[in-house]
Amino acid sequence: MLDETHAPDLASWVPSAQAAGTDFPIQNLPFGIFSRRGANDGRVGVAIGDQILDVAACAGLGLFREDAAVAAGTCGEPGLDLLMALGRRGARALRRGISALLRADALPHVRESAARALVPMRDAELGVPARIGEYTDFYASIHHARDVGLNMRPTVVARGIGG
Repeated sequence: MLDETHAPDLASWVPSAQAAGTDFPIQNLPFGIFSRRGANDGRVGVAIGDQILDVAACAGLGLFREDAAVAAGTCGEPGLDLLMALGRRGARALRRGISALLRADALPHVRESAARALVPMRDAELGVPARIGEYTDFYASIHHARDVGLNMRPTVVARGIGG
């Protein structure tokens, strides 16, 4: 177990997060970028069951405290860049805050507020999670590796040595 947000006995008040075989139970809260279908206003969301929790909307409702509130303040942008810039501490604080909102034992007024920030996945479009500045290629296949090797060591690879 990584931390308390991964506890196997955690349950969520979001019904689809409790469904057998769901990809997104409360223990798996992946960050991503989404827009409501046709809106093109990318923002940070977290998958839970068949829903997406709009993190910026939750921040706007004042549902986060302390470090989680600071991290959530980066989530109105159309990318995870600002959240990632906070490092693990910020992401962990936000994950803990999100988990607390979605737990079955959350206070009724917290549930009601967070429920207003849920968007059905079927009504959402996913976006690119981060801006990639410099890009470094890596080996994608044995063929790619041989081609690179041929460029770096043409005589060795051509004779079948090392390739």
